[in-house]
Amino acid sequence: MTTTRSTPRPAPDLPWPTLLVLGAGTFTMVTAEMLPTAVLPQMSAGLGVDESRTGLLVSVWAAAVVVASFPLVRLVAGRDRRTVIAVALAVLAASSAATALAPTYGVAVGARLVGAAAVGLLWASANAHVADLVPDRLLARSVAVVLGGATLGMVLGTPLASLVTRAVGWRAAFAGLAALTLVVAVLVRAVVERSPRAGARSGAPTTGAGPTVPEASPAGPGPMIAVTAIVGVLLVGHYGAYTYVVRIVETPAAAVPGGVSTLLLVFGLASALGVVLAGRFGARTAPALVLSTAGTAVALLGLAVVDVHPALGAAVVVLWGVASGALPPLAQTLILRLGGPARRSTAAALIPVVFNGGIAVGAALASLLVARGGVDALPVPAAVVVAGTAVALAAGARTWSDRAAAVAGPRDPSEGPADVLDDAPLPGAAP
Repeated sequence: MTTTRSTPRPAPDLPWPTLLVLGAGTFTMVTAEMLPTAVLPQMSAGLGVDESRTGLLVSVWAAAVVVASFPLVRLVAGRDRRTVIAVALAVLAASSAATALAPTYGVAVGARLVGAAAVGLLWASANAHVADLVPDRLLARSVAVVLGGATLGMVLGTPLASLVTRAVGWRAAFAGLAALTLVVAVLVRAVVERSPRAGARSGAPTTGAGPTVPEASPAGPGPMIAVTAIVGVLLVGHYGAYTYVVRIVETPAAAVPGGVSTLLLVFGLASALGVVLAGRFGARTAPALVLSTAGTAVALLGLAVVDVHPALGAAVVVLWGVASGALPPLAQTLILRLGGPARRSTAAALIPVVFNGGIAVGAALASLLVARGGVDALPVPAAVVVAGTAVALAAGARTWSDRAAAVAGPRDPSEGPADVLDDAPLPGAAP
């Protein structure tokens, strides 16, 4: 008699085509949001308004995302998220095209509001789809890959739009973005995988490798809401300072070739590194978020002394970029893990709301502070706010890690050993 030795199934790899296409989607979303800042003078002249009114197009965008995300997520509940994402991208493309053709400022505002609503739905749907598509232990890496597109939108999208504007005008920049977004919408339908949990969302039990969605999370919504609230306060401090980054780094930038533009590029590249590092932490999301938040607080405090020496200023900018770059993927991963399959749509909708709300509130409060005490009065209060959130996150880190693991349920043996998953590399990361 012969004995057959079973061979363990290999650990699942990241669904790269799906993640890269969704990353291209986040690239278009962030580029669309920030595009008015790249074409500010030209767009203002073209629409016949002053630059402050054109700058409001970014604030209006953030407010629309906050207001529209939850209603739209409820409206499309139960539908195939691939279709939702593709249609929302098509709406975003139409919004960019309408902005390119806008004869007046009012038409541009209306087009931007439609685009912002679509982006709120896009963020929520993309986050939820990624979380449904991969095992819990691969979630941090998957979120980091998708958010890599958003980082590239900040680092490359806005500068490229500025170059196009100088060459052929601001309307061409919006038109080009519309065309690119439409291409990504088509790719979503052609490439992005259907979630194995799609049947469970509509009430049917999931079969095969996909885990069954529980009726309720054993942790309850409390931890998810608590982390979301703390992250919201954290973003107020971070984005409050980032709103005035150009003014804050003026002195060290003067000694660097290329000036402020070079330091901003360094910040963007450091942020990209932070995203890559965030994807390396696997299930250790909560302590990694504490570390990233503490590093951001230290960097913000360092902004108070960036004018002491150019090298110190550059070092602070790099630290700020790496630490704050890791914040979005780590925060999103922890919120999604605490929400679990049962509250996936709610968790995913919370993410664009808290991030855009943090941007809007942080910018508003920073403006008030700068108006009273100048830009030098900003770094220390911002650092104190972020440091406070680091303490709060540290206090709950162990509990939230345990809760997230409980929500995810027991690991499927088909996922392979934990150490194999923890060592799965990201692009650009050392194997």
